Amino acid sequence: MNKFDSIRPYEDSEVEEVLSSLCSNINVIRALIDSADNSLMSLLPFKEKIISLYLKHKTKNITSIHEYQNLFESIVSKVVSQSIDNLSVSGLENLDKNKGYLFISNHRDITLDSALLNLKLHQNGFQTTNNAVGNNLMNEKWASDLMRLNKSFIIDRSDKSKKDIYKSLNLASEFICNSILNKTESVWIAQKQGRSKDGIDYTDPTVLKMIHLSKRKLLSIDKCFNDLNVVPVSISYEKDPNDLLKTRELYLTSINTSYEKEPREDLISIADGIKGQKGNVHLSIGKKMVFVSDNYDDIASQITNEIKSSYRIHSTNIAACMIQGKDIPNHNFSNEEVDNAMQYLKERMHTMQDDMHSFYLNQYSNSIL
Repeated sequence: MNKFDSIRPYEDSEVEEVLSSLCSNINVIRALIDSADNSLMSLLPFKEKIISLYLKHKTKNITSIHEYQNLFESIVSKVVSQSIDNLSVSGLENLDKNKGYLFISNHRDITLDSALLNLKLHQNGFQTTNNAVGNNLMNEKWASDLMRLNKSFIIDRSDKSKKDIYKSLNLASEFICNSILNKTESVWIAQKQGRSKDGIDYTDPTVLKMIHLSKRKLLSIDKCFNDLNVVPVSISYEKDPNDLLKTRELYLTSINTSYEKEPREDLISIADGIKGQKGNVHLSIGKKMVFVSDNYDDIASQITNEIKSSYRIHSTNIAACMIQGKDIPNHNFSNEEVDNAMQYLKERMHTMQDDMHSFYLNQYSNSIL
């Protein structure tokens, strides 16, 4: 038994069995029905059986993770064509196809941030990444199976004893270091736990502490992160399909109202993030970073600065600053583009009460301040 079995992505030998189970899983089938653009699907007799047979036919020749990712690439490409006006990327020239990297990224969408990066990596001949996900997304086995087929590994943040938490985080640290240093496989991880709901992107030093945990007695902090080939990634969405949901959570938290997620809220956010219109999206891949400080806070600040400085500004960012009377950075958008963005934001704000507006707009303005 491999010590990483409880958290690692699935391997080739497990693919067929997991896919067979997923194709018959009623939750997967219902999720497909709910997300279908064609409402007539829900009227089909024996629709669950029909969809199950279709899924089995679609996946019958998939026997490896690579083949599954080829299928997944076609799915993500369809998402891009249907919900993104233009997906651009910069910085691929900074990468060596023979090296493993630790991609540390800002985090806006539960699944698309890493999926879009991997789409661009795959299309340009790079290996895709192992993706860090919190165990809060793994509560339903079918969702866990889908993510682990797509090279996700688990960081367990459950409420346990301090000893159990330490063991879980140390195991994740070992997996990350082993992937990059021994297997030359890249890893994607968000710069902090959870999505940025207020538009403020910062690197949490506790994430760095977790990564370093298994090496702390062997390597200094700067040596460890230099060895891991840290590359900052900044992703920016012109429109966030989950901005209204994030606004509600921020507002309720601000007035000391207890905010508890609905049982399937994360899954709904994933679906909305995938289907919702995102306008223009840009991925900025930085250069491998060099660290000279043996201090988590210093390294976190250095990564934060790189991510913020490479953030691609959109017209919605400018419009939000104008509505709020905040300083407006230099930009090349026309008056018409800014006016259209302002109209879009105002139409979204019409759906909420006035004292929620600042929480909504901050998601767009804070990103560039």
